[in-house]
Amino acid sequence: MTTQWQRDGLLVSCDPTQIQEDVVARFLGESYWAQGIPLRTVRRSIAGSLCFALLDGAKQVGFARVISDRATIAFLNDVFVLPEYRGRGLGKWLVECVLAHPDLQGLRPWVLVTRDAHELYSRFGFKPLARPEGFMELHDAQVYSRG
Repeated sequence: MTTQWQRDGLLVSCDPTQIQEDVVARFLGESYWAQGIPLRTVRRSIAGSLCFALLDGAKQVGFARVISDRATIAFLNDVFVLPEYRGRGLGKWLVECVLAHPDLQGLRPWVLVTRDAHELYSRFGFKPLARPEGFMELHDAQVYSRG
């Protein structure tokens, strides 16, 4: 059975067949965090993650992706609502659905990276890293441009 939520004629679904990869790739490709990401990479990321499609009828208007072992840790990533659907609380609802998913309960920790949505995530208890000195990264900023 596919996990899903309904509200005001909209649907959040974890059914992989509901994800419109072209919509996701187009948005992410223009985003500050995944600029230039190729469609083939988006497809691979979707295949390896638990994804949430926000749908208005047949139109995908939002998305969220969780990278997790579904036992100990989750990384919330690629959360967006299309500009014409913003201002209606849909981003908040989408995050609520993500955090309510039955496979994502009892995890420690949840992490995410954002440049501009701190207010949204703080509503759910996300805080700046308590010990940022313990975190490290290996980041290749040019990976998408090299193909």
